[in-house]
Amino acid sequence: MNIAVLLTCYNRKSKTLACLASFYKAVQPNGFIFDVFLVDDGSSDGTADAIKTNFPKVNIISGTGNLFWNRGMHLAWKTAQGNKAYDYYLWLNDDVLIHSNALTSIITDSIEKPESIICGAMQSALQKNNITYGGKNKEGKLIKPTGKPTPCMFINGNMVFIPNEIVRSIGILDPFYPHAIGDYEYGLRAIKAGYQCYVSSGFTGFCENNTTLPKWCLSNVKLLERIKSLYSPLGNSHPYYFFIYEYKYQGLLVALKHYITIHLRLLYPKLWKI
Repeated sequence: MNIAVLLTCYNRKSKTLACLASFYKAVQPNGFIFDVFLVDDGSSDGTADAIKTNFPKVNIISGTGNLFWNRGMHLAWKTAQGNKAYDYYLWLNDDVLIHSNALTSIITDSIEKPESIICGAMQSALQKNNITYGGKNKEGKLIKPTGKPTPCMFINGNMVFIPNEIVRSIGILDPFYPHAIGDYEYGLRAIKAGYQCYVSSGFTGFCENNTTLPKWCLSNVKLLERIKSLYSPLGNSHPYYFFIYEYKYQGLLVALKHYITIHLRLLYPKLWKI
């Protein structure tokens, strides 16, 4: 079985190297062949050279410097598809330290739930009972692993395992979205097409939560800076892209409601509890 591993990175050399080290440590001689495709999106900290030295088998793709997460992952995926036919694709964030049994575990989950997406559950290395990323229910609450694959509605893209049957049906990540939203959109697209998303049976790695809200949510940040933050690719709720996403999956009323509330929060952040 051939598996393409997809990553994108930018100026996080130490984290990227640690992630790759944890990945190769988890690779077991079980008949699966892993090819790693990593987009280096214009890093200036020597990430690409360090990867070439330490992990020469990694296929490094040079980005434009303006791809961010979703478009970087799209490029990695498109490149992998042009390399050869793969049976599975694995998304992996470069700030994840995957557990030594994670690959075996997530493959086992996928075999148990064929033609389904398996979303790896992440935990905090500081508070190991705390789930930080993974699959969420329809209310947006993270679902803790239960010892077996558990259905979920939304997927975080930190570690996601996708069979090629789904890719042939619905395609790859939508490059319309620059950074955020693309992982959520892909999971909902799969569900809409009749597939299912599951949270992995156990924790698959360590990945710490972002400890602060985006700048546009903070009352101590000047208004112009808040506006720049909201409308930057890293704002997580860019009004244009978020509106299109919600309109597509939740309808016009929900999209309009959140378009308005996002801007209210931008203008009056003190109205929201942090």
